Amino acid sequence: MTGELVIRARRAVIGSRVMPATLTISDGVIVVVDTDTDITTDPDTSPPTSHTSPAARVVDLGSDVVLLPGLVDTHVHVNEPGRTDWEGFTSATRAAACGGVTTLIDMPLNSSPVTTSPAALDAKLDSTTGKLHVDTGFWGGAVPENLGRLRELWDRGVFGFKCFLLHSGIDEFPPLDPVQMLAAMEEIAGFGGLLIVHAEDAGTIDAQTPPDGPGYAGFLGSRPVSAEVLAVQQVIDGVRRTGCRAHILHLSAADALPLIREAKAEGLPLTVETCPHYLSLFSEEIQPGATHYKCCPPIREAGNRELLWEGLRDGTIDLVVSDHSPCVPELKRFDTGDFGQAWGGIASVQLGLPIMWSEARRRGMGLPEVARWMASGPAAFAGLHDRGSIRPGARADLVVLAPDEAFVVLPERLQHKNPVTAYAERALAGVVREVYLAGHPVDMDQPAAGHPVFRPTAPSPGKTISGTESPA
Repeated sequence: MTGELVIRARRAVIGSRVMPATLTISDGVIVVVDTDTDITTDPDTSPPTSHTSPAARVVDLGSDVVLLPGLVDTHVHVNEPGRTDWEGFTSATRAAACGGVTTLIDMPLNSSPVTTSPAALDAKLDSTTGKLHVDTGFWGGAVPENLGRLRELWDRGVFGFKCFLLHSGIDEFPPLDPVQMLAAMEEIAGFGGLLIVHAEDAGTIDAQTPPDGPGYAGFLGSRPVSAEVLAVQQVIDGVRRTGCRAHILHLSAADALPLIREAKAEGLPLTVETCPHYLSLFSEEIQPGATHYKCCPPIREAGNRELLWEGLRDGTIDLVVSDHSPCVPELKRFDTGDFGQAWGGIASVQLGLPIMWSEARRRGMGLPEVARWMASGPAAFAGLHDRGSIRPGARADLVVLAPDEAFVVLPERLQHKNPVTAYAERALAGVVREVYLAGHPVDMDQPAAGHPVFRPTAPSPGKTISGTESPA
């Protein structure tokens, strides 16, 4: 068999194992994964595999790196069009590529217009032209105004519909009340779609004392665990009643895990994600005025964090995604440190892999687990069955990671647009050395090589494209 590219790795994540592997890649697709050839010796003296063509370009990876599947991040706020001073497709996808993410799915807000109509999706697609360093898909939004017309976006190839159960932070993306959420579920179940939910209960939060001033405890108290638990129960009840597939976004409250376990044991079509910030940060370390830690739902206590890790380990939590949610520095209100006034959101699409690897290995877990949470799991969740793992027939979206190399996070060196991060000055393990998109090295000095992606079973899109509190 001939191939355009052969990659020989002394260590590669193949399923649940790390092993030597030789990949033969043709037309951007992995056609052979050979795990029988000895490539542990000097690459200059080890024999070629039987699949290697004399015309193929051969890349030999060193013993200090591991070959991983490209990550799939299904929760990214790109904010373009309309709020490109916050972020944009060029900067967001550049940061994603530098962090080992080869496919991302953009949230329907905070762009302007929000992605709640075919015309808004067209505007979003137009704004991507020539800007995508990685492949990029799109969520639609479910708001009161477009209920009954969600199928229009579904048929255009969005991956599902996001809704809020409380104010989203921007007036143009209003929440669904309980009756409207059920109506959305019934509509979406009718065409086999997916509803993804920001699960915090509005009534519970409205009853709390609003946050005011620089103390993190006041902000944490304003978004109690009970608000998440009640909202998760509401979603589960809706799934049970309608049969709609549903997904809980950015779970931060471990107290909801027993409800989720019971729902999954019942066989309900429910999936759940959490984020690196909930698995690495904890409230006890957040100093007064440190508003770069603000996000919704909030970062909770260290004990809660460890329970989330248990939920991830036992499969109750399905995915780990960034919830990259940036803004301009002024909106973080560093001048006053007021958690009540600061915009919430953690910008971390470039850092998710090293954060998760640093935390996982401390707990005795390995890179196969990280790849399952951040690559194959999100790919399967989104229905992107052509990526997310290293296997014959998969796209050659790959990451070369130096797992034992460390670095210190310097905000000014990150690739997202605004140098604000909750991880400033933290030492992390795992340096991304190289990223391949469909078998080609991602080169930031070359024209952007990513493409829009659509739900695999969707018809071709109508347009041809070449090329105050944060939503969370």
